[in-house]
Amino acid sequence: MLSIGRREMKKVPALRGRMIVNLFFEASTRTRFSFETAQKWLSADSLNFAAKGSSVEKGESLLDTARNLQAMSPDLIVIRHGTAGVPHFLARNLKAGVVNAGDGAHEHPTQALLDALTVRRHFGRLSELTVAITGDILHSRVVRSNIWLLTKMGAKVRVCGPPTLLPPRIAEMGVEATTDFDAALEDADVVMMLRMQLERQGSSFFPSTREYFKRYGLTAARLARARSHAVVLHPGPMNRGVEISSEVADSPRSLILEQVSNGVAVRMAVLYLLLTGHPWEGDA
Repeated sequence: MLSIGRREMKKVPALRGRMIVNLFFEASTRTRFSFETAQKWLSADSLNFAAKGSSVEKGESLLDTARNLQAMSPDLIVIRHGTAGVPHFLARNLKAGVVNAGDGAHEHPTQALLDALTVRRHFGRLSELTVAITGDILHSRVVRSNIWLLTKMGAKVRVCGPPTLLPPRIAEMGVEATTDFDAALEDADVVMMLRMQLERQGSSFFPSTREYFKRYGLTAARLARARSHAVVLHPGPMNRGVEISSEVADSPRSLILEQVSNGVAVRMAVLYLLLTGHPWEGDA
């Protein structure tokens, strides 16, 4: 899938005649555009739905909206929603397949897959690597999916953030939890920074963004505490000067833009596998 993106003609007929609905109830740049790009490169037909301007604003329920879309015979629905569990709910009630593009503060499976691909392409493995994930752990769907994937593949995961942004009992997911950012960076092979999800925070969880950057912002000096070969990831969008400095974000150790490129390939693979039921075998 990565090789298709490097071609002059970025299109294969693998999913020609398949219909995919993109059902996004939350704002998105990377996830939505990469799913749309993946669909176009695989020659699938797509229908892009936005809650604003739709019947949802007139009071139509999510299930009724989805059933009306189902009546148009899509093969797959890609959904992002602010409420945890919505993709599972739709999957139980619709004939079309459902892909979770992020549900509330629950999970973001394809983000974890692209993060894993990025790390594995760099190090050649996931097992025995130490991954430090820092930021708004409490509200992050990215961190939950990454924890499931990375621990399953043999990586050691540390999560770090202010005490107010660390979920209770998170260590039961098989991770090490700490509020000490400097300690979290020690011997880390991968440093993943998360943004403050202010839209999900009903009250103030930290004094100010300046204070947060002082204690939990990733600078070049702080990154020096990690291993000399350590790389930096960020699922985006980045808030420069809040969780990460521009010096680090734009440095050779940053794989942030590589994550975006890998995201298209991963989502192409997900769509292809779900709609065909078999692995990629070339220019299908």
